Amino acid sequence: MKVFLFCVIPFVLLFFSCSHVCVVQGRLLSISTKPDPKDAVATARWLISFNFWGVLSTISTDLDGAPFGNVVSFSDGLPNQGIGIPYFYLTTLDPTARHALKDARVSFTVSEYPLGTCGKIDPENPTCSKITLTGKLKLVDEKSEEAEFSRNALFSKHSEMMDWPEDHDFQFFKLEIEKIFLIDWFGGPKPITVEQYLHPKMNNHEFIL
Repeated sequence: MKVFLFCVIPFVLLFFSCSHVCVVQGRLLSISTKPDPKDAVATARWLISFNFWGVLSTISTDLDGAPFGNVVSFSDGLPNQGIGIPYFYLTTLDPTARHALKDARVSFTVSEYPLGTCGKIDPENPTCSKITLTGKLKLVDEKSEEAEFSRNALFSKHSEMMDWPEDHDFQFFKLEIEKIFLIDWFGGPKPITVEQYLHPKMNNHEFIL
């Protein structure tokens, strides 16, 4: 019994702790060093590349235009090849996709906290980074090369998606980013343009799945 516990406990601790390694769909996600807060672009890309879920907020047609936030899985590319653009696998059986097809305006928020690199501080503490990407949620043309890209990006990070019911009519969506709101330290949001975010001069914070 002691031997069994000795073998199991480290695995359990690994599964529930993301301070250095996370388990995503049974695969290990190795988290590199958090970027320097002075490098806002690197921090923004790091948050999107390493995270695997966030809150996607739409304009609700069911609630007279009130915002509706929903937890969704996402990916911005294959391992070590993230492009910064979040892709989603959604069904119109869920409100989020239905809303977006009628009003494409959305915001997508991701926190550093799930990665385990915030330590014991509260998620709202400014030093625990968070990013909100605002723009439009668009369907990906299912016959395009981008559809294949989004499929590989999402299924490599969320393997369970491959077995989701075909009759639920899941489709690939992407966020066309228009504005970026990033907090990674004290002093208010960091000014980042979409151009700076999508085409960083240097990004040494790649991830390994």
